[in-house]
Amino acid sequence: MTKLRRVDRELARDSYYAATAVRAARHPALQGDVDCDVAIVGGGLAGLSAAIELADRGFSVRVLEAQQLGSGASGRNGGQAIHGLACDMAEIEAQLGTADARRVFDMTIDALDLIQARIARFRIACDWQPGWLGVATSAAKARALLAGADDLERRYGYPLTRIGRAELPRWIDSPAYVAAVHDVRSGHLHPLKYVLGLAQGAAALGVQLHEDTPVQSLTPAAQPVLHTAGGRVRARQVLLAGNITLAGVAPWLSRRIMPVGTYIVASAPVPAAVARRVIPDGSAVCDNNFVLDYYRFAATAEAGQPDAVHRMLYGGRVSYSTATPARLAESMRQRMAATLPALAGVPVDHAWGGFVDITMNRAPDFGRLPQSPQVYYLQGFSGHGLALTGLAGQLVAQAMAGDAARFDTFAGLRHRAFPGGPWLRRPALVLGMAWYRMKDAIT
Repeated sequence: MTKLRRVDRELARDSYYAATAVRAARHPALQGDVDCDVAIVGGGLAGLSAAIELADRGFSVRVLEAQQLGSGASGRNGGQAIHGLACDMAEIEAQLGTADARRVFDMTIDALDLIQARIARFRIACDWQPGWLGVATSAAKARALLAGADDLERRYGYPLTRIGRAELPRWIDSPAYVAAVHDVRSGHLHPLKYVLGLAQGAAALGVQLHEDTPVQSLTPAAQPVLHTAGGRVRARQVLLAGNITLAGVAPWLSRRIMPVGTYIVASAPVPAAVARRVIPDGSAVCDNNFVLDYYRFAATAEAGQPDAVHRMLYGGRVSYSTATPARLAESMRQRMAATLPALAGVPVDHAWGGFVDITMNRAPDFGRLPQSPQVYYLQGFSGHGLALTGLAGQLVAQAMAGDAARFDTFAGLRHRAFPGGPWLRRPALVLGMAWYRMKDAIT
């Protein structure tokens, strides 16, 4: 885990989001022993969302963040807030049945609405742009994409606009695709600005925020205790929302997720007219390959510029070995140019990445520690967490306040540890992903 954290910090150095977001003064590290109703480990979207919901219900809350608020995946992701889950709804139906699967899907739509509500409530300037395009790179993938849209409308009551090949130029200037679907309720934003806005809102509600406070261990008990270098937190209930960083705190959880490296570049500025020509309605875009590409134009204020600056943010490469790909910026620029020829001559100004936590079945993993039911956890968003993390924070707060119905629907999902043990599970995953890359290439 030490090596993973070192690589993760290196990947954060050139983040476009960090370069274009203004942080407030650093929150002090925890010093001394304190008591509270709820202690939260992790100052990202899930932890801060839970803190807001708990403060609204009158709980005293402390958030312990190992680095800076939003320094992990919450503040470095692709910025796309999309309906549904990372896994296919068939996985949820197989485990929970049709009725609960419909409840789960409906909650993912609630998650999109919750983003809008929090942006409005806390007046967060995070460059929200509505619209999402799901695109297919082959005839076989187009059939799967359109069939999935039919299924969502027929069985889940969620309509998407179907786009055939002849109509595609009206939506995106790319030769790479043969069909698409469009969702007007999904969209994209500047994730770090959103996280920092939530943090400001939480602090205004009385939540105590501590940065530079890694949790060293957890003593599960009727009143759990979190141990840090500077002190201890005794809490009636605890939320673990640190994802891949929790190996030393809750080893049982770490066996159920795998850190996967994912990478993004931000182009040099492009004229607004070019951005409108490439993606006329400004939607985020994501293909339906297993190892997928995702991208969007960001338009945000930058120092010294009177108007919003338009840049293409393009993500696509992944690493299941934790090794950062060689020549990351150039290889990503080439992917961008191949997909969007209008940007072929545009250089890359930022290249960064980080690690997401995936589960075996790509379904989210929410629950309570078996040895300490006062300790809740949220993990396994599998690269699809920008909206779902906010909802997860709301669900766990409701459960801590005594209404666990919605939380327990998610907690009913079964998860398995990755096979192979600590030494073999990563090589096994690398081999498995090589198969999926080959499958993407030939279908």
